[in-house]
Amino acid sequence: MKDLEEKLVLLGSEARFDLCGSCFGGESRIRHPRGGWIYPVALPDGRRVPVLKILLSNECIHNCFYCANRAGRPSLRATFVPEELARLFMNLYERGLVQGLFLSSAVFREPSRAMEDMIKVAEMLRSRYRFPGYIHLKVLPEVGFDFVEEAAKFATRISVNLEAPSLEHLKRIAPEKDFTRIFEKFFWFRELQKRGELRGGFTTQFVVGAAGEKDREILKVSAVLYREFQAQRVYYSAFQPVVGTPLEDMPGVSTWREHRLYQADFLIRKYGFSFEEIPLRDDGNLFLSKDPKTVWALRHPEYFPVEVHQAPYEVLIRVPGIGPETAKNILRLRRQGVHITPEVLKKLGPSATRALPFLLFRGKKAVSSFSQPSLFTEEVPV
Repeated sequence: MKDLEEKLVLLGSEARFDLCGSCFGGESRIRHPRGGWIYPVALPDGRRVPVLKILLSNECIHNCFYCANRAGRPSLRATFVPEELARLFMNLYERGLVQGLFLSSAVFREPSRAMEDMIKVAEMLRSRYRFPGYIHLKVLPEVGFDFVEEAAKFATRISVNLEAPSLEHLKRIAPEKDFTRIFEKFFWFRELQKRGELRGGFTTQFVVGAAGEKDREILKVSAVLYREFQAQRVYYSAFQPVVGTPLEDMPGVSTWREHRLYQADFLIRKYGFSFEEIPLRDDGNLFLSKDPKTVWALRHPEYFPVEVHQAPYEVLIRVPGIGPETAKNILRLRRQGVHITPEVLKKLGPSATRALPFLLFRGKKAVSSFSQPSLFTEEVPV
């Protein structure tokens, strides 16, 4: 395949499996009429920009059991030459269609050479075209530290896909990949961050459910990556079977499982919860019918009700329906001497009404009583 438009359509579409900026029910992605996927991505400074997400190549020498690009699977194949992809991106950038690039790739040749081509794209954008914006480079699992260090010179953010929470689980879905070697990259990323050479941090991704892992195992690794390695984000992708792969007959994983993992991840990353505090079912998975913060609250009645006029920030954000922004707004109103009522609270956010059963308003309950849903009757949301 040589036509540039065809490459853009194919390699842009197949990059959708590599997550970079959204989760279930969250940020939208748009399909550009020329092909490819454009995502809103949060930059290190908090701004959000539209990013072209694309593969350098979908030809692969590996045989991962879940992957649409695995070697030997009949499909259209294409590979960009670094210079043509750099020119293509700059064309979209100059027309105001994108402001950043997320570049990933299948391992289409010896891994070091493939990684070298990816880095060339970023180097051309920085040096030849003077592109000042966001670049995310996916690091191929097999490459050495020199390539990671070189990628960090040109990329705003880098990542490597861990895919599974342990060596045993990874072997079930990608027997050619080395879990220890992939995890080693996080030590390298941490070193580059300490040296100030990785401006936007790093991310990783799990394929959820393909290897029979439990949510407990995934979240335990995620918590370590946040606590010990200062990961920017961990992404979760619910497994969906692909025709022509060894797992094509395996049922797809509910996107609600993916959604609950993101919610639990937020509790660890943004709400001050430890991994040990995340409530799980007896089988090691999250409840599907209830968000994890609500389950935690129902399991800890001794913590509630919370006095909305006195509780510190760290206590407020543990109340179901109150997130970081709502908690900050409550503190702001308190400093201004505002009497916070249920009506005032409702104006702070659409989820705030969920907080009413868990709050006191100057010693009074807004809801006289509420029935505690059973934690043992699991109903999948629709």
